[in-house]
Amino acid sequence: MPHLVASISGHGFGHVAQTAPILNALHRLLPKLRITVRSAVPLSHLRTRLHAPFTHLQSEGDIGMVMSSALDVRVAASRAAYQAFHADWDARVNAEAALLRELQADFVFSNVGYLPLAGAQRARLPNAALCSLNWYDIYRHYCGEDFIAAQIKACYANADAFLRATPGMAMQSLPNLIPVAPVADVGNHRRDVLNRHLRLSNAENLVLVSMGGIATRLPMERWPRIDGVRFLVQDSWQIQHPDAIVLESLPLSFSDLLASCDTLLCKPGYGSFVEAACGGVPVLYVSRADWPESAALVEWLQRHSACREVSRERLEQGDIRRELAVLFRHQRVEPPVPSGTMQVAAWLANRLSV
Repeated sequence: MPHLVASISGHGFGHVAQTAPILNALHRLLPKLRITVRSAVPLSHLRTRLHAPFTHLQSEGDIGMVMSSALDVRVAASRAAYQAFHADWDARVNAEAALLRELQADFVFSNVGYLPLAGAQRARLPNAALCSLNWYDIYRHYCGEDFIAAQIKACYANADAFLRATPGMAMQSLPNLIPVAPVADVGNHRRDVLNRHLRLSNAENLVLVSMGGIATRLPMERWPRIDGVRFLVQDSWQIQHPDAIVLESLPLSFSDLLASCDTLLCKPGYGSFVEAACGGVPVLYVSRADWPESAALVEWLQRHSACREVSRERLEQGDIRRELAVLFRHQRVEPPVPSGTMQVAAWLANRLSV
């Protein structure tokens, strides 16, 4: 069987949320396929999402943007990081191509690092990108058009295809764009398990708080209590609040926790929005107008899910009682189907079989 080398950006966990369901489905189609995952995402997190057998290699295939939190871009630091990354670009691409030859890769699949694509193209290997964003459009939004932007764009434009997940940025400048349906791994609704474990009544509401994979901590100690509301928060935040529950202490996977909650509280992000919408879970999201992908994500969420927006200032104060009350009363809408998962897996299987 062929060898697929998948590169997954470490810029948050949304890239894993897009890629892992596809690799899982691809494994079901081609059970003997060799998969190598190159990523800076911790292996422990990859294993919670990726159920197909894989070999892991630590890798930095892109810069993303340098962040001080999940909401704050450090533009000057990002520009400096890109300049260093592209300082000897030709040698970097040659080294990438040599590594892919050493791995005996047959296909390179990237979400959405552009160096692996450039290396594959130099090594004359089939290659494709998948994502709801690309770093060319993100970079030029913050840093402008320059030779770095041109080099990034060429990597994407010269791939065999850029599979643009829905919802996603327009990416009208890419000639090889193929829009695909939403991609998500939707969990199972197991609220009865949570209610028994936590000894909750049916009248209580659970809110899952998740700001993605970039270190960000909400000051929940200052939040007022809201009658009948419990918050599921990650252990690393060390939240001291009477209504906070450590999500890692619960007997369910993250996907099942999300599907079993009454609301998701998050920033605009592909994995959060699409998994919640496809699972029929309402979303309360914090404003993030400066991120270029946000508009497309929010517009899609408003059409497919009950959702409300809250300002960053009000979120940090915990002033979210009114928004939660509206979402708890929402009338369920027919959730979208994440058919893009099998769509992309079949596309890859066809090319790998060839």
